[in-house]
Amino acid sequence: MKALILAAGRGTRVRPLTDTLPKPMIPIINKPVMEFLVEHLRRFGVRQIMVNTSYMAPQIENHFGDGRRFGVQMAYSFEGREQDGKLLDEPIGSAGAIKKIHDHSGFFDETFLVLCGDAIIDLDLDELLQFHRQKKALATLALREVPLEEVSHYGVVVRDNEGKVTEFQEKPAQAQARSRMINTGIYIFEPQVVNMIPTQGPYDIGSQLFPELTRQGTLYAALQSTPWQWLDIGKVSDFHAVTMQALRGEIEHFELPGQEISPGVRIGLNVKADLSNCTVVPPVFIGGSAEIQSGSTLIGPVVIGAGAVVESGAHLEKSVVMEYTRVGAQAYFNHKIVGSRFCADADGTVLDGNHTDTTWLFADSRNLDASRNEEQQQIVELLAQASA
Repeated sequence: MKALILAAGRGTRVRPLTDTLPKPMIPIINKPVMEFLVEHLRRFGVRQIMVNTSYMAPQIENHFGDGRRFGVQMAYSFEGREQDGKLLDEPIGSAGAIKKIHDHSGFFDETFLVLCGDAIIDLDLDELLQFHRQKKALATLALREVPLEEVSHYGVVVRDNEGKVTEFQEKPAQAQARSRMINTGIYIFEPQVVNMIPTQGPYDIGSQLFPELTRQGTLYAALQSTPWQWLDIGKVSDFHAVTMQALRGEIEHFELPGQEISPGVRIGLNVKADLSNCTVVPPVFIGGSAEIQSGSTLIGPVVIGAGAVVESGAHLEKSVVMEYTRVGAQAYFNHKIVGSRFCADADGTVLDGNHTDTTWLFADSRNLDASRNEEQQQIVELLAQASA
């Protein structure tokens, strides 16, 4: 079976992470989200994978290349244009991506999968395909049941006793939700569906193609017989939660990188750290070429990105420090994501360093000119005295 991974969107709900990265390249402890998907497809025998790209397309294309090192074949369909030496992203919708690829080469000539490139899954794709064929469906989507209090975050699916989709509700209020089954963005299509997609203009799977298939009675929804993992990186808070899960060993098939130097503490190459003079409670991961200064406190789960610097007296608890980020002396971060120009709470609230004088708390570790003013230095010294 062939597959298409949707990777063209801007990921606006995951800013500021997506200010410098396309959403499929957001790293879960050094591993891009989309890499989990490619490996999962390979495990189920999918060897030909197309990817539609647009926003920051070269980052995706350069990382995955032709797919050879992942044991698959990969190619890309760029949506946009070049102008004055810059690539302008112009996505054409999830269904438009299918049409563009097929019009180019006739690629979708058999039953095929479509998946969003921003989720980690362990869905049994063989079971999904079996359901699809039993129902003789033109299209099948994978369902997941969520608690009632979460339905307002997702597209809700209503189906009959045979599994045929009868209605969609987009992010309904709890009182109006007619189901707790949500659309996971994982689909199986027959080639005939391509003919239903117009050639010109953007066209979306969920809001345009699916309503037409529902009217025809050819769209089905499958609920997996056994529990499965679906970790959607749809918001900044999701990134924090999934990273914590990865470090605790709760993601199927994910092996933590680095060398384990003590139970639950792993480090990459070229790390500078005297952890015997720090307070460290696992699980903790420290990326390559990072520096952890004496007197630091790391209360896991904690991830320190490659090239990051944690200054003396800093306290990090249940937090993620992005690569090349300097955490200032005596800074205290609990349930946070700390980048070189931002700090986000685990609930998604963001402090933008571009508009705030925060370089004494967090900054780019490669900025050798960063310095504290006299008032900031006095605060740091007072905090150091208080914690002594």
